[in-house]
Amino acid sequence: VQHIWDAIRVENTESIEPVFDDDHPIRSTEDMRTWWTSKPCHPGEKSHINFCVFDSTWEATEEYAIDRNPNVKAWAKNDHLGFEIQYLFRGVRRKYRPDFLVKLTSGKTLVLEVKGRDSQETATKRTFLEEWGKAVNAHGGFGRWCWDVSYHPTDVDAIIARANVG
Repeated sequence: VQHIWDAIRVENTESIEPVFDDDHPIRSTEDMRTWWTSKPCHPGEKSHINFCVFDSTWEATEEYAIDRNPNVKAWAKNDHLGFEIQYLFRGVRRKYRPDFLVKLTSGKTLVLEVKGRDSQETATKRTFLEEWGKAVNAHGGFGRWCWDVSYHPTDVDAIIARANVG
């Protein structure tokens, strides 16, 4: 069913437009409310959010690499920010929350997802994230965006270098 839906959707799409939250179409880290967690945290040098909350030691390693990369101007862990990409999987509408938003020195914004393994659902998420990136870039009002997936902590620097070009 998913393959049929994907084919129908692609064949019947005339244009793509970004989908924004009706109540809060433009969000900012300034809008974050105070919240408490028992998860491990670490302050970042290039993040204006006081702490990065880790869902895993892998994310902690990624945060360390992002924060120290010379091509990174600023970054935020996408936790309590409200940045979501809607996607459809097996007939159910869902929300996907990528792990990091990274402002690069080139001016681009990199949406970075951390994934240990691939699945049909993560491939579907990437398809919708790619569509969202095309739509927001075509819109033109939010700068240039790109995205990538990190499958190992050692690939972050190469992902950032590749995304920072142009």
